Amino acid sequence: MSDSIPSRLALLRQAMRRHGVDACLVPSADPHLSEYLPEHWQARSWLSGFTGSAGTLVVALEWAGLWTDSRYFAQAERELAGSGIELMRQRATSVPEHLEWLRQQLEPGQLLAVAGDSLPLATRARIERQFENTGARLRTDLDLPGEAWSARPPLPAAPVTEHPIRYACIARADKLARLRTAMRKHGATHHLVCSLDDVAWLTNLRGSDVECNPVFLAHLLVATDGPATLFVDRRKLTDALVGALAADGVRIADYATVTDALGELGAGDRLLLDGYRVACAVADAVAPTVQLIDAANPSTAFKARKSAGELDHVREVMRRDGAALARAFRRLEERLTAGMSQTELDVDTLLREERSAQPDFVGESFATIAGYQANGALPHYRATPAHHSVLKPQGLLLVDSGGQYLGGTTDVTRVLALGETTAEQRRDATLVLKGLIALSRARFPKGASGPQLDALARAPLWASGMDYGHGTGHGVGYFLNVHEGPQNIRPPTSGAMVALEPGMITSIEPGLYKPGRHGIRHENLAAVAEADQTEFGEFHAFETLTLCPFDRRALEPGLLNPEERAWLDDYHARVRAALSPLLEGADLVWLERHCAPL
Repeated sequence: MSDSIPSRLALLRQAMRRHGVDACLVPSADPHLSEYLPEHWQARSWLSGFTGSAGTLVVALEWAGLWTDSRYFAQAERELAGSGIELMRQRATSVPEHLEWLRQQLEPGQLLAVAGDSLPLATRARIERQFENTGARLRTDLDLPGEAWSARPPLPAAPVTEHPIRYACIARADKLARLRTAMRKHGATHHLVCSLDDVAWLTNLRGSDVECNPVFLAHLLVATDGPATLFVDRRKLTDALVGALAADGVRIADYATVTDALGELGAGDRLLLDGYRVACAVADAVAPTVQLIDAANPSTAFKARKSAGELDHVREVMRRDGAALARAFRRLEERLTAGMSQTELDVDTLLREERSAQPDFVGESFATIAGYQANGALPHYRATPAHHSVLKPQGLLLVDSGGQYLGGTTDVTRVLALGETTAEQRRDATLVLKGLIALSRARFPKGASGPQLDALARAPLWASGMDYGHGTGHGVGYFLNVHEGPQNIRPPTSGAMVALEPGMITSIEPGLYKPGRHGIRHENLAAVAEADQTEFGEFHAFETLTLCPFDRRALEPGLLNPEERAWLDDYHARVRAALSPLLEGADLVWLERHCAPL
């Protein structure tokens, strides 16, 4: 049998028939419920051919569908062509979400299977509640994609390293002590941490088991009045690192034995876990006599609020990253002016070269998005050797990229004018910038959440009858995942109402996408900071962290009001002052030109 997508689906359906399964749910997940996955758990991608990071596959015996959101519609249409898999556009009025579709389609007695190592405990409970009235059944003890995937990649084996305390700022013993204090408030005797960025932050360790994310495969079981156990492949750690962990009360056990350890908990033990961050296959190892306390990981909130030391490192990283961007954009501009052939792939190469030359650079924080003209209208576009565009000295280039440094994580988007632009392009770019400026200048009361502020970034577009289909902002880790919770800036219908607290870093990235024409997105990272105290209480504001000029050639300055023009001039003055000492020659000339006042 050939290794086509239809043949892979046929192998899955054979496994389904062997077990009497009527439908198989294949989410984008691993035992840590990660957003980005090691190859070993990319079963959804292997079965469907869809490579986007967000998507859910449902395979029935006579039908298959792939659910994804508007960021990936065009990519999914291309990658699913000829596969026999129907694209199910999420949040379209006529398309039920995948769990509702399953509830409608499965008849009494029919069986849905999903691998328990890729299903959150909370989601299983939701499915079981939905099936109560239909008579359908659920099994999570079958890994049918694994049965079909004979050439499944092995688990990653990259080494684990210490995050130097100079950058980590807070010792892991202190982080664990703070965690235990939170555990006692919950009345827990033990706490299971499965989310990889939480494990990495708590232990001050980093790895490279997931592309662009400096994390490693591990679980962490913390006792309130005893040691912590890190379940990890021992071969990834040096003897010296094992000794350092032991000195801080962290012992090592094999990665696969986490369920054995959970099974040893007994009556009187109270286990704190996050039902949205723990896979049911792991949680099922806990004996019924153990009391489960379902609550968010305390470390998620801890690491979201960066310390003063961490923020100082981030500010320096932003200077270095901004200098790298200036050099890369100057080189690109120079090449195009000289008539050299350049593609979207060359943009990626230039950025990687310049970031790699910066101190303490570790790698990219996500795959670079360099979308020229119509490709910029695909929010998560990725140029490949097989599908990319040649740049021309006209129109717009959207560049969304970021770096991982020992002192922080960056994520920045700029729209470059490569030559002559249209009035429509300049108007659209300016309207989006007006939204970024409005949110960046916001003052908001203590306790306000991102969904309460989201409309500020959309209002200039709404006034012209336009909008965008993604969130306005996501949390960003500290030399960790570029997407981090619990905070976000999204419409109230889809965003968690988590208060924006001082020290949290979030992106501010409104956009506008016109398929087949162009896409606009401007993005800075900003830290929540204390602003002032009034008779109405405490107020917070955003400190813009990103340091990179906006290309004024892509804008229509006449659409900016005096306050917006002043904000842009002040921002560019700050960029110029911060980056000038790091640049010289042609790079400095480029910076001065692009930071000149309006």
